Amino acid sequence: MFESLSDKLSGVFEGLRRRGALHETDVTEALREVRLALLDADVALPVVRDFIAKVRERAVGAEVMDSVSPGQQVVKIVNDVMIEQLGGEGAVPINLNAAAPVPILMVGLQGSGKTTTSGKLARRFRERLRKKVLLASLDTQRPAAQLQLAQLAEQASVPSLAIVAGETPVQIAHRAMDTARREGYDIVILDTAGRLSIDEALMDEVRQVREATNPAETLLVVDAMTGQDAVNTAKAFNDALGITGIVMTRMDGDARGGAALSMRAITGAPIKLVGVGEKQDALEDFHPERVAGRILGMGDIVGLVEKASETIDQEEAERLAARMMKGKFDLEDFGQQLKQIAKMGSLSGLIGMLPGAGKLKAQLEGADLDNKILKRQAAIISSMTMKERRNPDIIKASRKKRIAAGSGTQVQEVNRLLKQFDDMSGMMKKMNKLGQKGLMRHGLGALMPQGMQQKQRPF
Repeated sequence: MFESLSDKLSGVFEGLRRRGALHETDVTEALREVRLALLDADVALPVVRDFIAKVRERAVGAEVMDSVSPGQQVVKIVNDVMIEQLGGEGAVPINLNAAAPVPILMVGLQGSGKTTTSGKLARRFRERLRKKVLLASLDTQRPAAQLQLAQLAEQASVPSLAIVAGETPVQIAHRAMDTARREGYDIVILDTAGRLSIDEALMDEVRQVREATNPAETLLVVDAMTGQDAVNTAKAFNDALGITGIVMTRMDGDARGGAALSMRAITGAPIKLVGVGEKQDALEDFHPERVAGRILGMGDIVGLVEKASETIDQEEAERLAARMMKGKFDLEDFGQQLKQIAKMGSLSGLIGMLPGAGKLKAQLEGADLDNKILKRQAAIISSMTMKERRNPDIIKASRKKRIAAGSGTQVQEVNRLLKQFDDMSGMMKKMNKLGQKGLMRHGLGALMPQGMQQKQRPF
């Protein structure tokens, strides 16, 4: 999402860090570059002005100019201001502090991902909070909208309100709340109709539903890929309704990301959740400090660890680690490892969570950072016999042809996978031979192939 902005800001900060002492003109020049980068990323002009003013005020003080590492201090100030801009430290949770059944009103334009997000949210409440959730579609405008929500409810394993033809959105909302009270539901998610553009009829309809249900949350769903239009949409809905939170969808896309940086300042409402994919579990809390870290190239290690703990089978991971350390790692284990990685999401998304990801992505340019490569590798391993997986050395030309044909790949891809496995096995053997003390003494460079060890430089 923030790749272009992150690359530009990294270049600016790299220049600042290389300098010893900093003068006010250096800071001014750097902030001019930051300003242009933010505008290019589609951040709203008033937000950019405020951002630059706050950074300048803190960055030109004697405390920064006279510090041991002034460039690093300026980066820290930009990071702090960016966190403030995005909403402050920590995620803002969905407010469920109301008598059950708690109504949550979902609003937004057509095509923003509102109905899909309603299904994801229902699943999240059921799985994480063990809540009994009812989904109700109030969309009488779009053909088959109510059927779509019913299908999403089925996928999320939660009930949806029965469809009754001819009811108005307010009547459906009343029936949903009555049903939830009678049947002991904890939460009711009310998915309202969208329009292709903001109009008074849409706002009136949503106002009536809000007055009828008094929701604990009025969540605006906006598509991050629409850039500045998403900010304008948020402002219009907030002015008309007073939204309590924002859900940004398609945050895994390649948009410039300025909408996220503008939302809090323009509406005063926090971004509470972000959609990061099409799967039903691809809905995450919005952590301003983590997003700022990713934009500034500092990574999001906490988020990466959380994602791993949610998706990876702990026992299986420990079993694989033990086999690797004993030098018993084979292609069957490698296949299991690939499956575990695939569960965590897109490879480019995972790399974006690592510190210095900009440089890493540049080095891996053209390396096909696509989950399709994992699927192809898994298919290659699946086409092998158990004997071949346990003893890869027996895989010669005729076997490679058979494996390639069986997996729908080329022999070159089979060779690449075997080479990758050999490299990993070699690294594991070195680790085992060096031991913990050896690794600490020689560093990770000792694990690199011989020709590459001399190329490594300390950071």
